[in-house]
Amino acid sequence: MLGPVILAASRSDRMRRLISAAPVTGQVVDRFIPGETVDDIVPVVEELTARGLELTMDVVGEDITTPGQAAAARDAYLALIDRLRALDLGERVEMSVKLSMFGQSLPGGHELALANVRPVVEAAAAIGTTVTLDAEDHTTLDSMFAIHDELRKDFPQTGCVIQAYLFRTEADARRLAANGSRVRLVKGAYKEPAEVAYQQKHEIDKAYVRILRTLMDGAGYPMVGSHDPRLISIAQELARKAGRKPDEYEFQMLYGIRGDEHLRLAAEGHRMRVYTAYGTDWYGYFMRRLAEKPANLRFFARSLLTKG
Repeated sequence: MLGPVILAASRSDRMRRLISAAPVTGQVVDRFIPGETVDDIVPVVEELTARGLELTMDVVGEDITTPGQAAAARDAYLALIDRLRALDLGERVEMSVKLSMFGQSLPGGHELALANVRPVVEAAAAIGTTVTLDAEDHTTLDSMFAIHDELRKDFPQTGCVIQAYLFRTEADARRLAANGSRVRLVKGAYKEPAEVAYQQKHEIDKAYVRILRTLMDGAGYPMVGSHDPRLISIAQELARKAGRKPDEYEFQMLYGIRGDEHLRLAAEGHRMRVYTAYGTDWYGYFMRRLAEKPANLRFFARSLLTKG
């Protein structure tokens, strides 16, 4: 399987330098990350929302080594919210945040991440939108869920992400569904050991369906994070059986992948949210997109061969 190899490369400084230096890399990265600054991203937000889509915005960057960098990440999200305020899009555009960017891995990281993310959640609520806490590797999840619980005391619309490939996730889903949380379900994109995660695609897909059924039958708001046509069809059927209306769940897909499907689902009346990342520290995000789907890797390799 190439996925684990690519994920290992995502942590290699040597591979980062090689890939960053490839002439074609910028062109390929643009497929997944449509800009580096807020000014770059505003036209994208306006275009996608005008076409009936919703968005979740991610300022990319995870290699935080100082409290000052964590504060800068917080400020980058606050600057984004200031720009979104003028667009008056309300819940059409939310934010996704990785707590690693807010200092979670630093000494005292749990408290630091909570202190940094809270003003972002407060500012998002002030313009009528919300924040979803992205899931990272399994060692960070207890902290993420604790911060999620704490934020929901004042901002119950705060969402979180769960990953189908982890053994723990079925229990996490039952708890979150019971307490009415907004939950994005994804397959998972980090290299995890066999002791904590399924390693085979068919096992992950089965777990995804079991967990999605729990979320659809629960009291929360499911967000179906998948590009898989089969899982999308299953999600629609599970929603129908659970008696959910079209505004009581949503689909989420990555910017740059299956754009026609985004528009098709929106045209059929589904809530369709596009996960849209921007920023200069794109490498880790980009490599996980390659690892998630062989077609992404083929696209990149073909570009290197034809334009490098």
